[in-house]
Amino acid sequence: MTLEQIHEDELVRRLTANLTAGSEVVLGPGDDCAAVECGSRKWLRLLKTDCLIEGVHFSPDTDPMRIGWKAMARTVSDIAACGGKPGHALVTLAASAEQRLAKIEGIYAGLKRAAAEFGVTIVGGETARAPQGVFISVATDGRVRRSRLATRSGGLPGDVLFVTGKLGGSIHGKHLDFYPRLLEAAWLTRRYDIHAMMDLSDGLGTDLPRMADASGVGFALTVDALPVTDGATVGNAISDGEDYELLFAVDPAAAEDLETRWRRKFPYVPLSRIGNLTDAASGRTPLASGFSYFLDCKTGTISS
Repeated sequence: MTLEQIHEDELVRRLTANLTAGSEVVLGPGDDCAAVECGSRKWLRLLKTDCLIEGVHFSPDTDPMRIGWKAMARTVSDIAACGGKPGHALVTLAASAEQRLAKIEGIYAGLKRAAAEFGVTIVGGETARAPQGVFISVATDGRVRRSRLATRSGGLPGDVLFVTGKLGGSIHGKHLDFYPRLLEAAWLTRRYDIHAMMDLSDGLGTDLPRMADASGVGFALTVDALPVTDGATVGNAISDGEDYELLFAVDPAAAEDLETRWRRKFPYVPLSRIGNLTDAASGRTPLASGFSYFLDCKTGTISS
């Protein structure tokens, strides 16, 4: 069997199946971040790492500042999805010997710009020679109040599904300029019992089933209600990925109040009610698949 024959989620399950977690691990593999004890009754430490690879996440001629911004913002988006606040980062950067110094310095300038914007302190890292192209890995920590930790696994049948912003924007370059929903996630977890939440990095068609799997539920999606970026299609909104918006589930009794308060607090950030979680026996709305690193397939049907 090759990696082309296996989905990324199955690969992760195989690789992490026999990991031993100490008593300090609160949230392990399979969520947006890991969460571990930090010696406080009120707080947990969040841990996240992510990488960018030339030819996969950006092209050789991409503006270096935008590459650096994206590399840092990706980990910040995952910390936001857990309801947390980022703290420190380690940056590993590998590049081939023929890369222009100005490009590498530009990438680091973008990393520093994003770090300053989101309150992250870069405290070290590593550099190495790559056989070709550029590779950047960012490991970021953060913290979250224990009572506000949001995970993928708490969704319940009947919960209302919401998504922030608009979807399908990566086709117009949003994946290089997105702004993680730190403020919005913190506001949500302070005021509401968010049953499940994650950021949309691989597309709704992949990430919503991940949330449903983690929660042991099904889902009914109102595809006509999806907030589609101008110039994009419903197919882009479901399958393209790298929107980095929040997908979350709340009790239906809180949904109307949340929508009303959201409009007042974030008038320039759309919030869309896109469906419900259901019991597992009810099945799922058929969706096109989102991005998969080893398959990169977009198959299936879209239900309207």
